[in-house]
Amino acid sequence: MNVQTGAPATALTLANPWSLVPPLGDLNAYISAAHRLPLLTPEEEQTFSRQFREHNDLDAAGKLVLSHLRLVVSVSRQYLGYGLPHGDLIQEGNVGLMKAVKRFNPDQGVRLVSYALHWIKAEIHEYILKNWRMVKVATTKPQRKLFFNLRSMKQGFKSDSADNDTHRNTLTEGEIDQMAKTLKVKREEVIEMETRLSGGDVMLDPSPSDDGEEAFGPIAYLTDASHEPTALLEAHQRDVLATDGLAAALNVLDERSRRIVEERWLKVNDDSSGGMTLHELAAEYGVSAERIRQIEVAAMKKMKTALAEYA
Repeated sequence: MNVQTGAPATALTLANPWSLVPPLGDLNAYISAAHRLPLLTPEEEQTFSRQFREHNDLDAAGKLVLSHLRLVVSVSRQYLGYGLPHGDLIQEGNVGLMKAVKRFNPDQGVRLVSYALHWIKAEIHEYILKNWRMVKVATTKPQRKLFFNLRSMKQGFKSDSADNDTHRNTLTEGEIDQMAKTLKVKREEVIEMETRLSGGDVMLDPSPSDDGEEAFGPIAYLTDASHEPTALLEAHQRDVLATDGLAAALNVLDERSRRIVEERWLKVNDDSSGGMTLHELAAEYGVSAERIRQIEVAAMKKMKTALAEYA
């Protein structure tokens, strides 16, 4: 349902007040509709708050939320500099608004707009910290406070600089001292957070380039293949086949075939020259070198079959 300009306050009494606001798919229409929704008077706010708090009236809660959607839009604009979609910021802010409505106590003597401001910002902050970087830059409450204040103050330093160098990303010693004093934190904490903010994200396993060449990323040198489960299993299997498996394969051969294989492939002389040659074995058994080669080939086939069955 489209919202008409200048809609009367009684529009909030519709059975389905959410029909007043279009979905976030059309962001401009959503923001326009949110700003046209009428505000509640203090008396209406008190009435709806008590209805929801005392009788769990969801329609009353919906009216409280709708009348403050423009607040979420306004707050979300303050965080557009983080490169995140405006629609997502609004959605997270709306979650915070609904949490505020759920916890709001009309007997506290404050307006919902003042109470909801904290919850809206808190939800947007949480979203930014989770999605601005692949790796979290702030995990504790003091770090989160420093994250947002530091970024804001840094922008102020840039705009106030004499040369207006917008490309300057590092802080001077004086700026670090001023930030630490203003934010009541240690210089080291300011430097550490500034380092986190200045660092870029690096893909561990980058996608191939447009020309089809494989891109080189940290995954190429950070991977410890020696402890990779599949590699460990394969290494273990190779060790077993080289010991117990090989012994079992040799047992399927007759004495002559076994000695030929051992002499040709499994023995190393002191001079590291390897085992006996085909001609040496041929002279020992009184056959041709070609015959020794045929016996060797047949023995290898039997051993290969035996090893496959053993594995």
